[in-house]
Amino acid sequence: MATATTATTALVIVPTYNERANLPVLVAGLMAHPNVRVMVVDDQSPDGTGELADQLAREHPGRIEVMHRTARRGLGRSYIDGIKKAVHEPVDVICQMDADLSHDPAHLPDLIAATDRADVVIGSRYVAGGEIRNWPMRRRLLSRFANMYIRSVTRLSARDCTSGYRCWRRETLASLPLDRFISDGYSFLVEMLFVAARRGAHIGEVPITFVERREGESKLSRAVLFESAITPWRLIGTKGSAVRGSR
Repeated sequence: MATATTATTALVIVPTYNERANLPVLVAGLMAHPNVRVMVVDDQSPDGTGELADQLAREHPGRIEVMHRTARRGLGRSYIDGIKKAVHEPVDVICQMDADLSHDPAHLPDLIAATDRADVVIGSRYVAGGEIRNWPMRRRLLSRFANMYIRSVTRLSARDCTSGYRCWRRETLASLPLDRFISDGYSFLVEMLFVAARRGAHIGEVPITFVERREGESKLSRAVLFESAITPWRLIGTKGSAVRGSR
């Protein structure tokens, strides 16, 4: 693949559901970076996010594409559909990013550059230089505990296993058995990381400043928390081919 010093090309997948207020700001930040394209994967947002994404695509021809999903909703399902298309695009790196402005586009070049020395790079809140802003103490403690819990059960080495800000080498992402993944919600992020690590992928982390969303509502729910609690145990008990094989 091309290195960061030779104009690494990147495609950023952004799943959306009711993010109309945030999407234009996010897109403006991403369009400021050369060699970056965006794929918006909209889950039939009732607030018109999908239509707005189409408008933004017309304003940035060749740099923004929009996928309008009509199948079962969910973060994991959206990512699977987006990734299946993205891995066939002529890009070096494929990135994942939330639409709610919690992930600052200004950090993206650092994540892309770090793919020179790692197969997947996490934008991490929990390495030196990482930071969280505007979270109450309860959310901070919950997130810290969740990552300690996941690392303890799965033996993943990453400090921030639940971060949704990631950049992958395209060939690494293409090697994952997406059709065998069953997690949805934020557990999908853990499953991706676990399977990639079991298949020999090298995981890197770079610090980011995570900022609580300014507009819209959090997608965190009791169902999401429950799935997150049981997923690590399901993963270590998996005997199927989803976690076997080589890169």
